[in-house]
Amino acid sequence: MAARIEIRIQKEDFDLSAEVSALLAGLGDSGAVVTFSGLCRSEDGALAALELEHYPGMAEAEIRRIAEEAAARWPVTALAAIHRVGRIAPGGNIVLVVAASAHRQAAFDAASFLMDFLKSRAPFWKKEHLADGTEGGWVDAKESDEEALGRWS
Repeated sequence: MAARIEIRIQKEDFDLSAEVSALLAGLGDSGAVVTFSGLCRSEDGALAALELEHYPGMAEAEIRRIAEEAAARWPVTALAAIHRVGRIAPGGNIVLVVAASAHRQAAFDAASFLMDFLKSRAPFWKKEHLADGTEGGWVDAKESDEEALGRWS
């Protein structure tokens, strides 16, 4: 049976518990669920907000491609990736990844793979808005995110 895959990009916040329940509804073969929720950091009070932009259609397609690759690598029953765009204050949700499988290791691996590739390959742009009222500029990609991909080759 093919894995259930849910991909969404939205401005609205999400509720982790509600998203997991909705994804798993009717799936009786899941014995493990792994979730990852990425939050906006305050950067020690320096950041007022992070503004995320994406290229509609392209970002969803790329995340779906990554999720389908994860589903081909591990025996997952369901995968979800929900990514917010717009202005997000510190403490706010940015991204949610959910992976469900019959067994825990496949769920951990699929969630980690999906998050590593989403972080580096999905086309999102982040702009910092600083607490002093100025713009901090666009956030560059991190070398550590690229290095994280190496463990999956």
